[in-house]
Amino acid sequence: MNPVWQSYLHNHQAIIENNCVIHFGDVSSELQHAQTNTIITDLSHFDLIRFSGNDARAFLQSQLTCDIHQVSMHAARYGSYCTAKGRILTNFMLWQQKDDVIMELPANLSVSILKRLGIYVLRAKVKLSPANADLVRIGLAGTHALSLIQDILNRPINRHEFLEVIEHESTQIICLPQQRFELITSIDNAPFLWERLSAQAKPVGIACWNWLTIQAGVPIILAETQEMFLPQMINLDVIGGISFKKGCYPGQEIVARTHYLGTIKRRMHLAHIDTAEIIKPGDILFSENIEDQSCGTIVNVAPSPQGGFDVLAVIQQNSLDSCTIHWKSLTGPTLELMPLPYSLSL
Repeated sequence: MNPVWQSYLHNHQAIIENNCVIHFGDVSSELQHAQTNTIITDLSHFDLIRFSGNDARAFLQSQLTCDIHQVSMHAARYGSYCTAKGRILTNFMLWQQKDDVIMELPANLSVSILKRLGIYVLRAKVKLSPANADLVRIGLAGTHALSLIQDILNRPINRHEFLEVIEHESTQIICLPQQRFELITSIDNAPFLWERLSAQAKPVGIACWNWLTIQAGVPIILAETQEMFLPQMINLDVIGGISFKKGCYPGQEIVARTHYLGTIKRRMHLAHIDTAEIIKPGDILFSENIEDQSCGTIVNVAPSPQGGFDVLAVIQQNSLDSCTIHWKSLTGPTLELMPLPYSLSL
């Protein structure tokens, strides 16, 4: 987190730990507000990597699961970066800023991903560099989020597309699913935007944004879940994070074979777990039809406004069809499945 921006947020009652805004005084109240009203939050728990140079797009096309040609000044894309065995090292969002491509990914993975990608640059004319120092990301979500964006733009938005990018002066606005927006702006402009938006949107911490992201069915691979999943297991094919028409990239053969042979046996689902115990990404799930073997894994978790936790979990399909799913053991709390905002039928 930029020190100037951190100081600004601290002076506005933000509780910050490890460069992450935890809350603004009351997590429970913030969660309740996020459920029914409009919220604003800092997104410094994500890092940015900038790709620049004449070969930047060709380089990314050879490394990532998504089609880099679909990333433009007007369109962002989800995607992932995999091992040779098709297991996800990180997933991300990409967008274009002037002539460069920006990758947003979890902060605790950015250093290792930057280093790993850098190994494969070789003689390509591409430069990889952190972009956190000069760009602030602000999340806006809820019932009045669209009208607040329209106020900033000083014009109506009759229709905004999934992952559409809107340029406005020194700010880029990305239209995220489920009434959410991300604003990317300069350090100098960020306080002005925050003051303007927070007049009508409640400042909240990371738990609220994580909960909203889970409700949108958008996964975030963390250090605890690296190399656990194929991209299809976390529904990246459904939300546009995989291209089956592009050329080779690490893991492409396995990802493509899984798609064309229809062999995906595990999918990510949205669920609620009614427990006061702490649930963590990477926790395993069980069902009666498998007994001593795991039938699934927690991908993401956030406190629910209703109590307990809401999770995204990858679950084996035959267990889902016939059994109750339990957290951590066959006697553990059960998962109450909830509908995703998109269909898994492809």
